[in-house]
Amino acid sequence: MRTACDGTSNAPVTADIDPENTTVLQPLETRIERGDVSAYRIPTDFPEADGTLAWNATTLVVVEATAGRTRSIGFSYADTATARLIRDLLADIVVGRDAMDIAASWEAMAHAIRNLGRPGIVSMAIAAVDAALWDLKARLLDVSLVRLLGAVRDGVPVYGSGGFTSYPIPRLQEQLRGWVASGIRRVKMKIGSHPGDDVARVRAAREAIGPNAELFVDANGAYSRKDALAHALAFADLGVTWFEEPVPSDDLEGLHLLRDRAPAGMEIAAGEYGYDLSYFRRMLEAGAVDVLQADATRCAGISTFLLVGALCEARLLPLSAHCAPSLHVHPCCSVMPVRHIEYFHDHVRIEHLLFDGVLTPHNGALIPDRTRPGFGLELKRQDAARWRIEI
Repeated sequence: MRTACDGTSNAPVTADIDPENTTVLQPLETRIERGDVSAYRIPTDFPEADGTLAWNATTLVVVEATAGRTRSIGFSYADTATARLIRDLLADIVVGRDAMDIAASWEAMAHAIRNLGRPGIVSMAIAAVDAALWDLKARLLDVSLVRLLGAVRDGVPVYGSGGFTSYPIPRLQEQLRGWVASGIRRVKMKIGSHPGDDVARVRAAREAIGPNAELFVDANGAYSRKDALAHALAFADLGVTWFEEPVPSDDLEGLHLLRDRAPAGMEIAAGEYGYDLSYFRRMLEAGAVDVLQADATRCAGISTFLLVGALCEARLLPLSAHCAPSLHVHPCCSVMPVRHIEYFHDHVRIEHLLFDGVLTPHNGALIPDRTRPGFGLELKRQDAARWRIEI
């Protein structure tokens, strides 16, 4: 089966070859007929905390879009208010539109939420719908999303991420050591809940992973500028090469200060709380980071993630995808400046619990399955039902 155009319509058509080698063209139904949303709250396997927050469960919002007999899937890690916004507003915005015209649907959603504001819940709601639309378009064309977008690489390196500040030292070491043993050569741990303990915890992490694996730390904005500088020097002695959000991500001057004064070989990273393109532009213009982060489940979807990649390409800066590895792997194979994907413990566990088709790193990289259409994911409805919550 292939796609073609009949010369009289812009609508894609499918071509089926019969035994007599006669081509029969049939229109492909691309009108979005419905959009469904559900939410799931999954407890953590151990209390989790970072420098500024603690939690014991994570909520996943799932969007399914339907055109003809094709049903797609998209998702975001967000509050149930996100799901209600999709149900009450955004689903009606995209239903009836052509699934091939994702940009038009995205623009219509952004216009509809004008009086609600873009950051936070609204942007995450658009993100979940946008992901479902990209998955739908790829499924309608019967190609993987990376094939639809166009690949620049076959796979994307990951870094193991967890090492929560709520973990006792033995659990911290076991988790990081396990990732390195599996072939993941970069690992990240949380710091900042108890700054006085951070150097000792980082030293314990280094002892667990050995001298050759890269060690990243993430303060989630917990430090002041002066504390961050002091810790950067101590962490450098332990071979830390990545310092994420040493100060709050809105403190662009502080990030710029850290970027200028951090020890050689230590990169400053931030950007996971970007909800619109102008946020990323301001961060880059401020010279705030060595590596920009973006999260397609927060920044209004894959559509914006692709544009963030263009911003990074224009400034010759690398881009790193924040969390949600199953959603990021296809676009990250298509965006030139992407360096790696965060293989976040909580999200990896949830995606394996709720979806079929979830990838496992091979030699430290995620490689999309091009034989499966779209993201290559299917919701395990019976398994997921136990965690479903009312919206």
